[in-house]
Amino acid sequence: MKLGVNIDHIATLRESRQISEPNPLYALPYLQAAGANQVTIHLREDRRHICDDDVCAILAQSSLPVNIESSLNAEILDFLCAQRPHSITLVPERREEVTTEGGLELHTNEQRIANAIEKIAKAGIVPALFIDPTRENMQKSHALGARKVELHTGHYANVWLMAQSNLPRTRHSIKPLQKSREELRGELDASIWNLQDVAMFAQSLGLYVAAGHGLNAQNVGEVARIGAIKELNIGHSIIGRAVFVGLKEAIGEILNAIDKARGI
Repeated sequence: MKLGVNIDHIATLRESRQISEPNPLYALPYLQAAGANQVTIHLREDRRHICDDDVCAILAQSSLPVNIESSLNAEILDFLCAQRPHSITLVPERREEVTTEGGLELHTNEQRIANAIEKIAKAGIVPALFIDPTRENMQKSHALGARKVELHTGHYANVWLMAQSNLPRTRHSIKPLQKSREELRGELDASIWNLQDVAMFAQSLGLYVAAGHGLNAQNVGEVARIGAIKELNIGHSIIGRAVFVGLKEAIGEILNAIDKARGI
């Protein structure tokens, strides 16, 4: 299983002071030394973290494949296609969100997505879609011409957290849940089963399957055991952990958790 490390939040820290450091470019040798397989970044419309210069510098100097997340914004897609990363993953994007929440809505944006996939593929770049894990979304992704899907694991991660603490995941309050641990465990098992079923279905359609969102060293094992999932993209938990143990060690902890889950 391949690991893509999202380094957006190094740029988030830089932008909090609006200075030149820390520079996400300097993360590249640590990713390679730790055994990561891919660099992932998100060029948002508001440039809240990664900026155009970051994209150009990282692509110029990375010895690892670079996966760039992007909205359907035509100007950004034109820019990214000209830079020729390994893959472009189309994601939903709202200015008011803290991070990407939920997968791309395929049915309401069908023609725009099809046009974007065609543009990406013509540039010699792997077109990917970040989507919620349903069989219907896999069928639609295949029909639209995507070569890769990334399953949104946010629901799994949230239920996992609640099952551990029996508390809801909110920023503003902590209230006891109206669900027992047994009910939460059942919901967690159902979420894992769905990820496995959808991943296997996507693979049967010829799609390359990745997954990500909300994963960390504690909860990644259940997802890592799913054989049809070939790649994980993890960012926030790695960068957060790196504050305490360093980037190489933080990546190593994730890789060790993945290997342990897969019996390596």
